[in-house]
Amino acid sequence: MKEQAGRWGGECGPTVPTLRAMITPSPTNTIDPRLARGVLEQVVGESATKPAHVVISVPNTSYQMHLVGTARGEVGKRIIGTIRAKARRIDVVQSGGRYVEPVYGRPRRIQGTVVAIDGNAVVVNAGVPIHCEPTDARQNASQFQVGQFVSFDALDGATFTEQ
Repeated sequence: MKEQAGRWGGECGPTVPTLRAMITPSPTNTIDPRLARGVLEQVVGESATKPAHVVISVPNTSYQMHLVGTARGEVGKRIIGTIRAKARRIDVVQSGGRYVEPVYGRPRRIQGTVVAIDGNAVVVNAGVPIHCEPTDARQNASQFQVGQFVSFDALDGATFTEQ
């Protein structure tokens, strides 16, 4: 490790690498809490095995979500839109934190607080708002209440629609 001279000419220890800021400045304007705010990282065209999708990173997290859809925005710029996922079954839970698994890839497991009911979708704040439509015939979005803490598995094909 490279040593660096101290202020008065003595040794002060190893040089500390320069790190990127960990927290992106928070937005100053309010948007609808049902809308997702992120940065467009990549637009991927359709292939033989996968539909066209976008890669969106979520500010203040390490998330890079792969979502079916397209975007008009420029790569590297902020983007606002709606993330939709179909939930296998939504369960009310009592503990844990807000998260989307995996951190990189398509959303598979989501847990967070219900922030709104939008038609037949439950809007869950899991670090980013996600509109979740229950696919279990025994469930309906109206069965859930704002403030409940929920968890569910997301089916393949979560989408992003730019505002």
